[in-house]
Amino acid sequence: MSSNESAAGIAHVYRGTFVHATYHTAVEILEDGLLGVDTEGKIAFIGSGKEVDRLSQKWGFEAFAVTQLGQHEFFMPGMVDTHIHASQYSYAGTALDMPLLQWLNMYTFPVEACYKDLEFARNVYTHIVKRTLRNGTTTACYFATIHTDASLLLGQIANDFGQRALVGKVINSYPLVRPVVTPRFAPSCSATLLGHLGEIAQNNDLHIQSHISETKEEVNLVKELFPDYDSYTDVYHRHNLLTDKTVMAHGCHLTDGELKLFRETGASIAHCPNSNISLCSGMLDVRRVLNHKVKLGLGTDVAGGYSPSMLDAVRRTLDTSKALTIQDTQYHTLTFEEVFRLATLGGSQALSLDENTGNFEVGKDFDALRVNTDAAGGPIDLINHGEGPKVYVAGKRVVPFVERP
Repeated sequence: MSSNESAAGIAHVYRGTFVHATYHTAVEILEDGLLGVDTEGKIAFIGSGKEVDRLSQKWGFEAFAVTQLGQHEFFMPGMVDTHIHASQYSYAGTALDMPLLQWLNMYTFPVEACYKDLEFARNVYTHIVKRTLRNGTTTACYFATIHTDASLLLGQIANDFGQRALVGKVINSYPLVRPVVTPRFAPSCSATLLGHLGEIAQNNDLHIQSHISETKEEVNLVKELFPDYDSYTDVYHRHNLLTDKTVMAHGCHLTDGELKLFRETGASIAHCPNSNISLCSGMLDVRRVLNHKVKLGLGTDVAGGYSPSMLDAVRRTLDTSKALTIQDTQYHTLTFEEVFRLATLGGSQALSLDENTGNFEVGKDFDALRVNTDAAGGPIDLINHGEGPKVYVAGKRVVPFVERP
């Protein structure tokens, strides 16, 4: 391939620090990296900044056209929200005064009925997509409502704003949006309906999302409604709804046997710690899930979770892990590096999208956040005291910071 032919394919080249997770490392920091993005938005090459002359000749870009990141800037992968109810955003931060099943009947179902009004839907859905993007969520797995036109509208809005999304119930596909089969949860479905949904997903190779074992009350209700099944997980499994494209929210009260079934089928769990605490549902033992080799990502679960920020989900994941450590001092607390991975590559794996996004690998889409820790008026104060305390991440020194409350 000639230089001119190569040049036509390169749209952007960035030089600076890149922070991401790999399949073997929770956090990898590439200092003075050079990354090229082609005209289709995919990563064309990754190299060292010192190789800029050689790479510019190979790929046909001008060295002076490279975008140089500042000293306190870095790129990281866009965050992946594996479970969020777009239709509940209008009352986020309120109505957290009762447990799940009562909360659904008192607040959620009446509000979701409003989505037959497309103007109401357009207003809320526009706000939630814009807000999650501002919070660094480049991929979201959305619950919508039973209203087809409103669900289609959510897909269109996400696509128009450039957010990768899964939207359910099943919708038409947009370039950045995929349909996802969405039974709300087993208690709201008959066995016949679950069976039909499993057939639809199987026949069309579709993603699947639902809820599982969020509260003990819910688990007991499933036992009453489906007495002939071995477990809550078995209800989904026997209706072909537990596949390697399935993501189930919560899973706080899953047994070891159920987690084994998750691993065998390739199904994943969306951990939603803000919601789990806010509704007093339970605390998921993420370490236990990972030890079972089950895929797991993080979710905000708006509006059971009061924040649409994936950074909040990261914090609450660490908080929950530390709370479990308080209960058991021998508990292996999650590290922030591990949780960073769950918020990015882990989320992509949970949604079976990691061939396309989740970290910086050649051939993947460049879904990325450019972070400036020294932005004027930003939420971080950099504190430098000469050499200062040395903080290391994956063997690399990073600048310590203090976050404002």
